[in-house]
Amino acid sequence: MTTTEEFLLPGGIDLRQLPKISLHDHLDGGLRPQTILELADAHGVDVPAGTSSELAQWFLDQCNAGNLPDYLKTFDLTIAVMQTREGLARVAREFVQDLAEDGVIYGEIRWAPEQHLQQGLSLDETVEAVQEGIEQGIDDVSREGFDIQIGQLITAMRHADRGLEIAELAVRHRENGVVGFDIAGAEKGFPASKHRAAFDYLQSEFFPVTVHAGEADGLDSIKSALIDGRALRLGHGVRIAEDIHTVRSDDENQYVSLGPIAQWVRDREIPLETSPSSNLQTGAVEAWGEDLIDHPIDLLYQLGFRVTVNVDNRTMSGTTLTRELGLLSDAFGYDLDDLETFQLNAAAAAFLPIEDREELSEAIEEGFEDAQNSLS
Repeated sequence: MTTTEEFLLPGGIDLRQLPKISLHDHLDGGLRPQTILELADAHGVDVPAGTSSELAQWFLDQCNAGNLPDYLKTFDLTIAVMQTREGLARVAREFVQDLAEDGVIYGEIRWAPEQHLQQGLSLDETVEAVQEGIEQGIDDVSREGFDIQIGQLITAMRHADRGLEIAELAVRHRENGVVGFDIAGAEKGFPASKHRAAFDYLQSEFFPVTVHAGEADGLDSIKSALIDGRALRLGHGVRIAEDIHTVRSDDENQYVSLGPIAQWVRDREIPLETSPSSNLQTGAVEAWGEDLIDHPIDLLYQLGFRVTVNVDNRTMSGTTLTRELGLLSDAFGYDLDDLETFQLNAAAAAFLPIEDREELSEAIEEGFEDAQNSLS
């Protein structure tokens, strides 16, 4: 596990205490290992480890295969223990507690209700159970003096044929905590166009959409997300860098040109929900290298793309948003201003009314200003 010292910026600023926003955070990818053990025992689910530390290590080992399909297999275990109302509510409640512990002031939790019906729950009952847990978690942290806002992102599995049904579910619960829609799962071979009816419906309902794209597939996937999905954000989106071409370079600078898709995404400030550690684990950035320093996030950031930083799956990557920011700071020399920019980008991208986004931005600015003043 990472130590607290690794989360310190020069001057002693504790990254964990800085206000943060988490936009790409999977509910079934953020369970506490001890919770998995306890729920598995209660429901007769086989677990590949006997202690929470061993189970945490098992997830890391399994998820370092370097490709998305193997990475996704670990969800068989987490989903298996999230098939009851009590299990879903507990996981959601603890998820909110963990976000608050990480300094997150606004989080969007994405998950796929269609994967949680094995023990008789209806789609609506799963959403209600998760919302119940979220509200319990918010109450828990508020008693500790921490304010946090949480929204659900209802996800359809892109390889299944329930997109429209799940889109209707999301809209049905827009007054019960659901703020947006997503499609996830095996990306290659399952473009957003396969769910065009769902996206047409969501557009007619003025309902926000983010789409996993540019992670396990390239520019065609991103193009379909934008055209067929009308995506307001791109889930990961890092392979947009395939549309950035080096023109020339010298000892100090690299000069590039943007292809039409990259130009569109940058100029229209379509947010990229990057998840650095996860992107390395799934091979999303293998075209550029195997280490964090090779990740195209810095290129995208320097070119003015609206980059946000996320965890994707805390359990699978053994990470937190604090840790992701710390790793980026170490790799690319980012300072407090850079980390603040990532949070302001996320605030602007949140699926909230503009007044609420502005309040988030103000909270971010105040928190980072306080941290800056502590250095004086």
